[in-house]
Amino acid sequence: MRITAVTCVKNEGPFLLEWIAYNRLIGVTGHLFYSNDCTDGTDDLLDALARHGIVQHLPNPARGRNLQMEALADAARHPIVREADWVWIADVDEFLNIHAGDHTIPALIGACDAPQAISVTFQFFANAGAEQYVDKPVTEQFVWTHNPDIWCGETAIEVKTLVRRDFPLHYYGAHRPFLASDLSEAQRPVWTDGSGRPVPHRFLVAANARRIRRYPAAGARKHATLNHYALRSLDSFMVKIDRGDVNREHRSFDDTYWRERNDQSWQDQSILRHAPALRSEIKHLKTLSEISSLHDICVQQHRNRHDHLMKDPGLRAARAQLRDAPTISPAEAELIQTLGLSTG
Repeated sequence: MRITAVTCVKNEGPFLLEWIAYNRLIGVTGHLFYSNDCTDGTDDLLDALARHGIVQHLPNPARGRNLQMEALADAARHPIVREADWVWIADVDEFLNIHAGDHTIPALIGACDAPQAISVTFQFFANAGAEQYVDKPVTEQFVWTHNPDIWCGETAIEVKTLVRRDFPLHYYGAHRPFLASDLSEAQRPVWTDGSGRPVPHRFLVAANARRIRRYPAAGARKHATLNHYALRSLDSFMVKIDRGDVNREHRSFDDTYWRERNDQSWQDQSILRHAPALRSEIKHLKTLSEISSLHDICVQQHRNRHDHLMKDPGLRAARAQLRDAPTISPAEAELIQTLGLSTG
């Protein structure tokens, strides 16, 4: 089974080997990376991995502001995507945590009875007080998260989607594919959630002016969850703020973004079943010529960038504000205040 992962990156060098190694463990057979404006060695590391046949790496072809969507349009024409049995579009801070069978993508597909698409619900993992960047697997460092069925008071949570080759595709979206516009009802695809249940009808047909990309999370995680490590350490988050959004220009990350993803009320260590094999696979990748040294360069550049940013008094204040911020979202805090309740 050929499974291709597609992603866009900018200054994600320290985190590339873990993501690639993890995906290889769960059944991904090919990676297509698009990079833009990298200053930390990300592009050099990807080029070296490409020389070893581990990934394919292209410059992001975008001419407009929507970097990810333009890259995905290009990817749809690329042989590694067109010839794949399944396509997995995700970011390098997102890890497909499969609970079914042997915890691989083929096991997930089998558990869902081989549909034409599987949408897996996000689970946002908190920073939980980790301040310094450490060069070790992110999936081992962060295990605190929100109630699986509720995020920021919302029961509908975003998804990412595995797409089968015969899906009646109009175009790939970052979170879900979109159907060809001339489909009859009988031609609509078999499309499930992470429990193998049909996705809601309104989601399937995108009956929403804003390209609907979420639905109720309750009961949707039986076979898989999408672990999203959007915050990582405080050091890394400051570098992320400086970098900006890899997928869209002129989008920044503020206190709200941090607080919405820093809920520490629930613990989930299920992905740690992969930890020994993951460390072994990362070690294997580092034995390839240039890979270990280029990874180390990315790590040092990441640290250097953080230290440079901390010379700015405003950014030091912003870092302190994030460190001391409440671990509930602004919307939840407002509701608590309205109800006259205590957060203690």
